[in-house]
Amino acid sequence: MAVLEIKTAGDPILKKTAVEVTKIDKRIKRLLDDMADTMYATAGIGIAAPQVGVSVRAVVVDVDQKRYDLINPVITHREGSVVDTEGCLSCPDLFGDVERAEKIRVKYTTRFHKEKEIEAEGLLARCIQHEVDHLNGRLFIDIAKNITKGKKTETEAK
Repeated sequence: MAVLEIKTAGDPILKKTAVEVTKIDKRIKRLLDDMADTMYATAGIGIAAPQVGVSVRAVVVDVDQKRYDLINPVITHREGSVVDTEGCLSCPDLFGDVERAEKIRVKYTTRFHKEKEIEAEGLLARCIQHEVDHLNGRLFIDIAKNITKGKKTETEAK
């Protein structure tokens, strides 16, 4: 596995709509594993393929020590609304308050070619929405109610 370079705000790939994955092969599975290695190495809880320079619809999320590899994720239902502070591996040292759905339902394909649907709330829902935004060329700084600069506190790192 490998730790990949993370693209930062200003890189054109982060503004593009990622293309659908049409074939789940060794290359995609390796990409997912490399994305996970990169996410863990940088203490993140989610990462999208465009953040590592690959414009495909693939996301890795790890919340509460449960890893999800989501290929071609589509949010099919949103419920409620909550504002909370977010950061991003592609926007180092920037934080902002972002309004997101409190609960979501998302359809996706697993690395094992299985169609799945999960319901998520809280941090998992926020993280998935944040990563799906990356697939659509949108960064949290594009929608944040405010932006602050600084290091994560112990609480924000969780």
